[in-house]
Amino acid sequence: MTGAGADLFSLEGRTAVVTGASSGLGARFAAVLAAAGATVFAAARRLDRLTELAAADPRIHPVVCDVAREADRVRLTETAFEHTGRLDVLVNNAGAAGAVRARDESPGDFAAVLAVNLVAPFHLARLLAEARRGHDRTRSVVNVSSVLGLVSGAPLGGAAYAASKAGLLGLTRELAGQWGGAGVRVNALAPGWFRSEMTDGLFADERSRRWVERGTMLGRGGAPGELDGALLYLASDASSYCTGQVLTVDGGWTAR
Repeated sequence: MTGAGADLFSLEGRTAVVTGASSGLGARFAAVLAAAGATVFAAARRLDRLTELAAADPRIHPVVCDVAREADRVRLTETAFEHTGRLDVLVNNAGAAGAVRARDESPGDFAAVLAVNLVAPFHLARLLAEARRGHDRTRSVVNVSSVLGLVSGAPLGGAAYAASKAGLLGLTRELAGQWGGAGVRVNALAPGWFRSEMTDGLFADERSRRWVERGTMLGRGGAPGELDGALLYLASDASSYCTGQVLTVDGGWTAR
């Protein structure tokens, strides 16, 4: 793409942080933002995976980070800011699945999932909002939720997971309302059934794979590349008048 259209989606000169970037959708998100011109700080616990990702693009910088730990979250944003003097885009992608059946989840297990899927995105978004120095554009927070934050996924859902993803949608709207005047846009991306490390078992099992295919209007699961456009839209100036919204990319799963 060239001309005005390309400029809308360009992230040249911007700094992005992507959590859960060591595999699956997160690794793809980091690569997509870097290809659009951003300096990307890719965060996860597995340094070997991050190093492989960074080797493919010099604009990607690995940061070992456990988003469940407050100190790691602070260090992540400080690292990005110290290197570039700005923090423009945050993709809250890191996630924990939890147990499928509610009766198998203890209150402690439930809280641990929320710590990763909901508390960490809140804190990281707040850290971005507080990093005011060096910004000449609006900043963008993209919270990666799920269709399971919108509808039940039983029998393949999970109480803690669904609660955290639904909570992330409420958090998205509230932060958008509170921070819009300060130039911080907050939106959510709600993917349907995409192939990733977390869903390997789902697609490997013929019965569950057919269940996905029957439930989508397009009759198939999604490929990672099919989120690229949605991510770039929310991260870039292409969505400059969009905040507090949920962009659902699910092959029609939730439209039935």
